[in-house]
Amino acid sequence: MPICIENDLPVKNTLIEEGVIVIEEVRAKNQDIRPLKILILNLMPKKEETERQLLRLLGNSPLQIKIEFLHMATHVSKNTENSYLEKFYKTFEEVKDEYYDGLIITGAPVEHLEYEEVNYWEELKQIFKWSKTHIFSTINICWAAQANLYYEYGIKKEKVSEKIFGIFEHSTLIENHSLTRGFTDTFLAPHSRHTIIEEEKLKKISEIDILAKSEEAGTLLISSKDLRKIFITGHIEYEANTLHNEYVRDKDNGLDIKVPFNYYPEDDDTKEVKNRWRGVAYLFYHNWLNQVYQLTPYNLKGLEKL
Repeated sequence: MPICIENDLPVKNTLIEEGVIVIEEVRAKNQDIRPLKILILNLMPKKEETERQLLRLLGNSPLQIKIEFLHMATHVSKNTENSYLEKFYKTFEEVKDEYYDGLIITGAPVEHLEYEEVNYWEELKQIFKWSKTHIFSTINICWAAQANLYYEYGIKKEKVSEKIFGIFEHSTLIENHSLTRGFTDTFLAPHSRHTIIEEEKLKKISEIDILAKSEEAGTLLISSKDLRKIFITGHIEYEANTLHNEYVRDKDNGLDIKVPFNYYPEDDDTKEVKNRWRGVAYLFYHNWLNQVYQLTPYNLKGLEKL
């Protein structure tokens, strides 16, 4: 089944070329189907790149999915025209009375700041609180995962001396968990961050499960036992060249950045990179959508009773 997006969203043509099935909003409204409603809070500077990465994964499902995009009203984007945001994105004020099956909150390049120093922190806390009564299941990615762990459980982030940057091997920790069903015992996934979470405190929280972990990069996947809060500390949605682009950007800016770990063949940044984590990303999001479909109430206003 297709994902339902606005007809003139720029990434639409790219998705069609890749074989992702999309459907125009007008046509979707004439079908007698209740699609899953997924809201994406896009905190990344390059909005279209992140849209493409996530829509590609969400489109790999037999379910019809209605996508909406959200941006922060309390933050002025330096990389995206305001006209683009006004056309394709909504603000929290516009969606606060709506209900959604799922919410995805992306990472953000603000990990050098304390949470309270981020100019949209108060608005983000509102969204975290609102999601408990208006969203069935929320995925928090990278910085958003750290921020929500801090908001929910008081788990702080800690700076590391050397950026966690590259492709790391992870172990699947819970056999046949609904979110990692089909995963191999070990798998690869990208990380790109300067901070880690307090791992010892994480272990003491009884209402969550740690699903996957790397010896070098730490915990990757965490879920509340009811699947309503999910945390991904890395970037399984990344494309093959995303880390390369970040590496070149930092080098060009004169930063002391090492070649991404286990990324380039023979650590040679002139050689072509292969995507070795794509299958994990597709499978995870397929599993998540399936669980949301199975467990979410048909009448979304019932979320307030959960």
